[in-house]
Amino acid sequence: MTDSLIDRIQTLVRDHYVFADRGESIAAALNGITLPADEPALATAVTEALLAASADKHLRVRHYPDGVPTDQDEAAARAHWAAEMRRTSGGVAEVLRLDAATGLLALGPVIGPREPAAPYLAAAFALLADVERLVIDLRACVGGVPETVAYIVSHLTGPEPVHLQDVVRRDGTADSYWTTSDVDALPPTVEVAVLTSSATFSGGEELAYDLQALGRATVVGEVTGGGAHPREAFDLSPTLQVHVPVARSVNAVTGTNWEGKGVLPDHPCPADQALEVALAG
Repeated sequence: MTDSLIDRIQTLVRDHYVFADRGESIAAALNGITLPADEPALATAVTEALLAASADKHLRVRHYPDGVPTDQDEAAARAHWAAEMRRTSGGVAEVLRLDAATGLLALGPVIGPREPAAPYLAAAFALLADVERLVIDLRACVGGVPETVAYIVSHLTGPEPVHLQDVVRRDGTADSYWTTSDVDALPPTVEVAVLTSSATFSGGEELAYDLQALGRATVVGEVTGGGAHPREAFDLSPTLQVHVPVARSVNAVTGTNWEGKGVLPDHPCPADQALEVALAG
């Protein structure tokens, strides 16, 4: 079981990893590895070996005691995300007025697919319609979907479409993400601050990076986790999946991304002080 599992992981990494020229060497890092029989410990051991070889935090094996998510079944995946967005209010963890002029929007743990998340996000921005200053708290946001990130940014950039990023696969094909005009955007005079922590990751990082690159927000807090490679999940067993990065993000302004280095704050400070620093700015 262990040998065949390692063989499958190695094949998936070779065949799908975003940088084809690195897939072979990363896969080779699993040669001769001794794995525990306990599945959670096995997932940890393989993930640590892959991370040591790649420095890519999206490349990992995950254990799901209740069964792997249904990513491969489109209808089941839609149902899963619809339920998840109901449970987490579309990723809107908190929305409130800190004072008459200042609003706070906390997002996380995950910014989910646009269709089930949009009603909650639209409601949050409706509550913030008259603010003069907005704080977006991403300190607990560990993932997200590029289309929904673009939807959020649309509320801050006005009616003209803005090119945010391309997600480029290893074969060179790409998907482009733009803001849309089908939202009620806040005025450009609204000052925006984004709060980050070392736990902010993936789609949460993209939102911070996009707004910073556009000059639409200042980032306050800690350097983020540094994961800019969208991944695909492959089932290994009923309770194990390997997540393989299959593309790279290319920001339309910077021409690069935050992989391995994170989003660098404009005003560095400990995460637990970020709100205070942002409000004092």
